Amino acid sequence: MSIARVLTIAGSDSGGGAGIQADLKTITVLGGFGMSVITALTAQNTVGVQGVLDIPVDFIEKQFDSVLSDIGADAAKTGMLSSPEIIGAVVRKIREYGIDRLVVDPVMVAKGGAHLLRDEARESLINELLPLALVATPNIPEATALCGIAIESPDDMKRAARTIHKMGARNVVVKGGHLSGDALDILYDGKDFHVHKTGRIATGDTHGTGCTYSAAIAAALAQGESVPAAVESAKRYITAAIRNSLRLGSGHGPTNHLAPITSRP
Repeated sequence: MSIARVLTIAGSDSGGGAGIQADLKTITVLGGFGMSVITALTAQNTVGVQGVLDIPVDFIEKQFDSVLSDIGADAAKTGMLSSPEIIGAVVRKIREYGIDRLVVDPVMVAKGGAHLLRDEARESLINELLPLALVATPNIPEATALCGIAIESPDDMKRAARTIHKMGARNVVVKGGHLSGDALDILYDGKDFHVHKTGRIATGDTHGTGCTYSAAIAAALAQGESVPAAVESAKRYITAAIRNSLRLGSGHGPTNHLAPITSRP
Protein backbone atom coordinates (compact mmCIF):
# COMPACT_ATOMS: atom_id res chain seq x y z
CA MET A 1 0.00 0.00 0.00
CA SER A 2 1.37 3.42 -0.95
CA ILE A 3 0.63 6.50 1.08
CA ALA A 4 1.53 10.18 0.68
CA ARG A 5 4.43 11.13 2.94
CA VAL A 6 4.20 14.56 4.60
CA LEU A 7 6.94 16.11 6.73
CA THR A 8 6.20 18.83 9.26
CA ILE A 9 9.10 21.02 10.39
CA ALA A 10 7.83 22.95 13.39
CA GLY A 11 7.67 23.39 17.13
CA SER A 12 5.96 21.08 19.59
CA ASP A 13 2.82 22.33 21.38
CA SER A 14 2.49 20.47 24.66
CA GLY A 15 -1.19 21.43 24.76
CA GLY A 16 -1.81 19.53 21.53
CA GLY A 17 -3.73 22.22 19.66
CA ALA A 18 -1.05 23.66 17.39
CA GLY A 19 2.42 22.92 16.07
CA ILE A 20 3.68 19.41 15.43
CA GLN A 21 0.74 17.85 17.23
CA ALA A 22 -1.89 19.66 15.15
CA ASP A 23 0.04 18.96 11.96
CA LEU A 24 0.31 15.21 12.55
CA LYS A 25 -3.38 14.91 13.47
CA THR A 26 -4.35 16.81 10.33
CA ILE A 27 -2.09 14.82 8.01
CA THR A 28 -3.39 11.54 9.43
CA VAL A 29 -7.08 12.45 9.15
CA LEU A 30 -6.53 13.57 5.56
CA GLY A 31 -4.96 10.27 4.56
CA GLY A 32 -1.24 11.00 4.67
CA PHE A 33 1.66 9.58 6.64
CA GLY A 34 3.01 12.29 8.91
CA MET A 35 6.63 12.68 9.96
CA SER A 36 8.32 15.41 11.96
CA VAL A 37 11.41 17.52 12.42
CA ILE A 38 10.91 19.26 15.76
CA THR A 39 12.54 22.70 15.91
CA ALA A 40 11.50 23.76 19.42
CA LEU A 41 9.75 22.51 22.52
CA THR A 42 7.12 24.74 24.05
CA ALA A 43 5.41 24.60 27.42
CA GLN A 44 2.02 25.69 26.17
CA ASN A 45 -1.70 25.45 26.81
CA THR A 46 -4.88 27.22 25.75
CA VAL A 47 -3.95 30.30 27.80
CA GLY A 48 -0.52 30.92 26.30
CA VAL A 49 3.10 29.89 26.00
CA GLN A 50 4.90 29.50 29.30
CA GLY A 51 8.30 28.52 27.92
CA VAL A 52 10.27 27.80 24.74
CA LEU A 53 13.33 25.60 24.32
CA ASP A 54 14.97 25.64 20.89
CA ILE A 55 16.33 22.34 19.61
CA PRO A 56 20.08 22.49 18.79
CA VAL A 57 20.73 23.00 15.08
CA ASP A 58 22.81 19.85 14.71
CA PHE A 59 19.95 17.77 16.13
CA ILE A 60 17.45 19.43 13.80
CA GLU A 61 19.70 18.42 10.91
CA LYS A 62 19.97 14.88 12.29
CA GLN A 63 16.17 14.56 12.31
CA PHE A 64 16.08 15.61 8.65
CA ASP A 65 18.72 13.06 7.72
CA SER A 66 17.04 10.24 9.66
CA VAL A 67 13.64 10.80 8.07
CA LEU A 68 14.53 11.79 4.53
CA SER A 69 17.41 9.40 3.90
CA ASP A 70 15.12 6.49 4.75
CA ILE A 71 11.44 7.35 4.24
CA GLY A 72 11.49 10.47 2.05
CA ALA A 73 8.71 13.02 1.68
CA ASP A 74 6.21 13.94 -1.02
CA ALA A 75 5.58 17.35 0.57
CA ALA A 76 6.63 19.31 3.62
CA LYS A 77 5.52 22.29 5.66
CA THR A 78 7.29 24.62 8.04
CA GLY A 79 5.91 26.22 11.17
CA MET A 80 7.78 27.68 14.14
CA LEU A 81 11.38 28.48 13.19
CA SER A 82 12.53 30.89 15.86
CA SER A 83 16.10 31.86 14.95
CA PRO A 84 18.25 32.63 11.88
CA GLU A 85 20.37 29.58 12.67
CA ILE A 86 17.36 27.26 12.68
CA ILE A 87 16.01 28.77 9.47
CA GLY A 88 19.43 28.36 7.86
CA ALA A 89 19.58 24.68 8.81
CA VAL A 90 16.07 24.06 7.50
CA VAL A 91 16.87 25.80 4.22
CA ARG A 92 20.06 23.75 3.75
CA LYS A 93 18.23 20.48 4.29
CA ILE A 94 15.29 21.40 2.06
CA ARG A 95 17.78 22.17 -0.70
CA GLU A 96 19.85 19.06 -0.01
CA TYR A 97 16.88 16.71 -0.26
CA GLY A 98 15.19 18.56 -3.10
CA ILE A 99 11.84 19.17 -1.40
CA ASP A 100 9.79 21.05 -4.00
CA ARG A 101 6.27 20.89 -2.54
CA LEU A 102 6.96 23.11 0.44
CA VAL A 103 4.32 25.05 2.39
CA VAL A 104 5.75 27.88 4.49
CA ASP A 105 3.56 29.00 7.37
CA PRO A 106 5.46 32.05 8.68
CA VAL A 107 4.59 31.53 12.34
CA MET A 108 5.39 34.69 14.29
CA VAL A 109 3.00 35.01 17.25
CA ALA A 110 1.04 32.38 19.16
CA LYS A 111 -2.72 32.78 19.65
CA GLY A 112 -2.08 33.88 23.24
CA GLY A 113 0.32 36.62 22.12
CA ALA A 114 3.74 35.03 22.69
CA HIS A 115 6.35 35.88 20.05
CA LEU A 116 7.64 32.72 18.35
CA LEU A 117 9.89 34.34 15.74
CA ARG A 118 12.79 36.48 16.91
CA ASP A 119 13.16 39.86 15.22
CA GLU A 120 16.53 38.92 13.76
CA ALA A 121 15.02 35.83 12.12
CA ARG A 122 12.54 37.80 10.01
CA GLU A 123 15.10 38.68 7.33
CA SER A 124 16.26 35.05 7.17
CA LEU A 125 12.68 33.92 6.64
CA ILE A 126 12.18 36.46 3.84
CA ASN A 127 15.52 36.06 2.09
CA GLU A 128 16.20 32.35 2.55
CA LEU A 129 13.00 30.40 3.20
CA LEU A 130 10.25 32.18 1.24
CA PRO A 131 12.02 31.66 -2.11
CA LEU A 132 11.73 27.90 -1.55
CA ALA A 133 7.98 27.98 -0.89
CA LEU A 134 5.52 26.49 -3.33
CA VAL A 135 2.88 28.02 -1.06
CA ALA A 136 3.21 30.64 1.69
CA THR A 137 0.28 31.04 4.12
CA PRO A 138 0.58 34.27 6.16
CA ASN A 139 -2.33 35.62 8.16
CA ILE A 140 -2.90 39.37 8.13
CA PRO A 141 -0.48 40.31 10.96
CA GLU A 142 2.18 38.05 9.42
CA ALA A 143 1.62 39.46 5.94
CA THR A 144 1.92 42.98 7.34
CA ALA A 145 5.16 42.07 9.12
CA LEU A 146 6.56 40.53 5.94
CA CYS A 147 5.73 43.30 3.50
CA GLY A 148 4.90 46.39 5.59
CA ILE A 149 1.43 46.87 4.10
CA ALA A 150 -1.39 47.81 6.47
CA ILE A 151 -4.19 45.38 5.58
CA GLU A 152 -7.75 46.56 6.14
CA SER A 153 -9.58 45.23 3.07
CA PRO A 154 -9.51 42.47 0.43
CA ASP A 155 -7.71 44.87 -1.93
CA ASP A 156 -4.98 45.30 0.69
CA MET A 157 -4.76 41.51 0.95
CA LYS A 158 -4.18 41.32 -2.78
CA ARG A 159 -1.46 43.98 -2.64
CA ALA A 160 0.27 42.09 0.15
CA ALA A 161 0.02 38.81 -1.76
CA ARG A 162 1.66 40.40 -4.80
CA THR A 163 4.48 41.79 -2.66
CA ILE A 164 5.14 38.47 -0.92
CA HIS A 165 5.06 36.70 -4.27
CA LYS A 166 7.84 39.02 -5.43
CA MET A 167 9.89 37.82 -2.45
CA GLY A 168 10.01 34.40 -4.10
CA ALA A 169 7.03 32.36 -2.93
CA ARG A 170 5.42 30.82 -6.01
CA ASN A 171 1.92 30.98 -4.50
CA VAL A 172 0.69 33.12 -1.61
CA VAL A 173 -2.43 32.60 0.50
CA VAL A 174 -3.23 35.67 2.60
CA LYS A 175 -5.66 34.55 5.29
CA GLY A 176 -8.28 37.13 6.20
CA GLY A 177 -9.51 35.79 9.52
CA HIS A 178 -8.43 38.95 11.34
CA LEU A 179 -10.80 41.11 9.26
CA SER A 180 -14.52 41.42 9.95
CA GLY A 181 -17.18 39.83 7.79
CA ASP A 182 -16.85 36.52 5.97
CA ALA A 183 -13.73 34.37 6.49
CA LEU A 184 -11.93 35.34 3.29
CA ASP A 185 -8.65 33.86 2.06
CA ILE A 186 -7.02 35.04 -1.16
CA LEU A 187 -4.62 32.87 -3.18
CA TYR A 188 -2.29 34.59 -5.66
CA ASP A 189 -0.33 32.43 -8.12
CA GLY A 190 1.64 35.22 -9.74
CA LYS A 191 -1.01 35.78 -12.38
CA ASP A 192 -4.52 35.27 -11.00
CA PHE A 193 -6.31 35.65 -7.70
CA HIS A 194 -8.47 32.84 -6.30
CA VAL A 195 -10.89 33.81 -3.55
CA HIS A 196 -11.89 31.24 -0.93
CA LYS A 197 -14.74 32.45 1.25
CA THR A 198 -16.88 30.94 3.99
CA GLY A 199 -19.21 32.42 6.57
CA ARG A 200 -17.61 33.47 9.83
CA ILE A 201 -18.06 31.05 12.73
CA ALA A 202 -18.72 32.55 16.15
CA THR A 203 -16.17 30.83 18.39
CA GLY A 204 -13.10 31.77 20.38
CA ASP A 205 -11.73 28.25 20.12
CA THR A 206 -9.37 28.71 17.20
CA HIS A 207 -6.00 27.70 18.64
CA GLY A 208 -3.85 26.10 15.95
CA THR A 209 -5.87 27.17 12.92
CA GLY A 210 -2.83 28.36 10.95
CA CYS A 211 -0.86 25.18 11.62
CA THR A 212 -3.85 23.03 10.75
CA TYR A 213 -4.62 24.91 7.53
CA SER A 214 -1.04 24.76 6.23
CA ALA A 215 -0.73 21.08 7.15
CA ALA A 216 -3.94 20.36 5.23
CA ILE A 217 -2.53 22.14 2.17
CA ALA A 218 0.69 20.10 2.42
CA ALA A 219 -1.26 16.85 2.76
CA ALA A 220 -3.27 17.65 -0.37
CA LEU A 221 -0.18 18.62 -2.35
CA ALA A 222 1.51 15.37 -1.30
CA GLN A 223 -1.45 13.49 -2.77
CA GLY A 224 -1.03 15.21 -6.12
CA GLU A 225 -3.58 18.01 -5.91
CA SER A 226 -2.90 21.30 -7.69
CA VAL A 227 -2.26 24.37 -5.54
CA PRO A 228 -5.76 25.88 -6.04
CA ALA A 229 -7.39 22.51 -5.35
CA ALA A 230 -5.19 21.96 -2.28
CA VAL A 231 -6.12 25.36 -0.86
CA GLU A 232 -9.81 24.75 -1.53
CA SER A 233 -9.82 21.35 0.17
CA ALA A 234 -7.79 22.74 3.09
CA LYS A 235 -10.30 25.58 3.44
CA ARG A 236 -13.14 23.06 3.70
CA TYR A 237 -11.21 21.08 6.29
CA ILE A 238 -10.28 24.03 8.52
CA THR A 239 -13.84 25.36 8.32
CA ALA A 240 -15.20 22.05 9.60
CA ALA A 241 -12.51 21.93 12.28
CA ILE A 242 -13.43 25.43 13.49
CA ARG A 243 -17.20 24.84 13.28
CA ASN A 244 -16.75 21.82 15.53
CA SER A 245 -14.01 23.31 17.71
CA LEU A 246 -13.37 21.92 21.17
CA ARG A 247 -14.14 23.72 24.43
CA LEU A 248 -11.01 22.61 26.26
CA GLY A 249 -9.05 24.67 28.78
CA SER A 250 -9.78 28.18 29.97
CA GLY A 251 -8.33 30.12 27.02
CA HIS A 252 -8.44 29.63 23.25
CA GLY A 253 -9.53 26.04 22.78
CA PRO A 254 -8.30 23.97 19.82
CA THR A 255 -9.95 23.25 16.53
CA ASN A 256 -11.33 19.73 16.08
CA HIS A 257 -8.97 17.82 13.80
CA LEU A 258 -11.33 14.84 13.75
CA ALA A 259 -14.27 16.91 12.51
CA PRO A 260 -14.47 15.38 9.01
CA ILE A 261 -14.77 11.94 10.58
CA THR A 262 -16.93 12.54 13.64
CA SER A 263 -18.94 15.74 13.04
CA ARG A 264 -21.07 17.58 10.55
CA PRO A 265 -19.17 19.29 7.68
